[in-house]
Order: sequence, then structure tokens, then C-alpha cells
Amino acid sequence: MSLFTESPDGSYRAINSIVAGDVTIGRHSSVWFNAVIRGDVAPIIIGQRVNIQDGAVVHCDTGHSNMIEDDVTIGHGATVHGKHVGRGSLIGMSATLLSRTVIGSECLIAAGAVLPPDTVVPDRHLVVGVPGKIVRPISDKELNYMRWLIPHYVELAQKYLTGAFPRRG
Repeated sequence: MSLFTESPDGSYRAINSIVAGDVTIGRHSSVWFNAVIRGDVAPIIIGQRVNIQDGAVVHCDTGHSNMIEDDVTIGHGATVHGKHVGRGSLIGMSATLLSRTVIGSECLIAAGAVLPPDTVVPDRHLVVGVPGKIVRPISDKELNYMRWLIPHYVELAQKYLTGAFPRRG
């Protein structure tokens, strides 16, 4: 038995992920183990080739939709409760984006960072800390890593679909 399924929209979902409410997910996006996407109070729109890793939560405030553009990585245990995440951004493990945050394109939100409500991060910037602070533009090395993650997670999800990693125990 495969631990992943392919949805009619062309996205890949772990068998124990939860997607509920008004949610649109683009082709080749993946929703990993124990991830939750709840479009129960406003729409959530997820672009193509987005990977929402294990234990992540995507939600939003009542009446404020949440748009996640193409090629975004949402790390393990992250909470994305914002308004917008720009194309090619990386939300680090256990990072938290609070109400109505707006993240530009190709941004890096460091692991564990907490962005206060209504934070706006300009394109290609790094945010670290609690509360999150914009500290500098991202480096070429960071950008290359973020770009590498996208095809890596598409390929990994496809391997799960074909049963390359059977359930054990």
C-alpha cells in the first residue's frame, strides 16, 4: 500500500494528511505526513510544486484568504496562518507566520522564527528570531538551496506514490 495518493487536481498527499474546506492545490504540490490544511474560515490557494512538510499547519483568519504561490517550501512543523507567501520562498521548520503576514518572493524565514501579525517581508530577504526580524538579503547559496528543494520534493513524492518507501511496522 502506498503512503501517498495522487488527487484529481494532480497534487500528492500523504494518507494521514488532512485537507478540509475551501482549498485549491496546484499540480505536483505535496502535502506530507500529519500536515493539516484548513480552508474552513476563508479560501486557501496553494500553487504548483509547493511542499507542505510533516506536521505543518496552513490556516488563516476568518475572511482573509491565504495564498501560497508556486515553488514554496513549508518546513516540518511550521504554522502558516498568514495572508500571502510569495513564489519560491522557504518557511523554515517550526517557523510561525501569524495573522495576515505577507512574505515576498524568494524569502527565507528561518527555522523557529515567529512573525507578528501584519508583518510584510520584501522579496529576497531573510527573517530570523522571535519576534522575527528582517536581517539581510538572502545569499546566492541560500537561493540555490531553496531552488534545489522544489524538484527534490516533487521527485520524493513521486517515489512515495510508486511505493518506493513501503510502510513498516
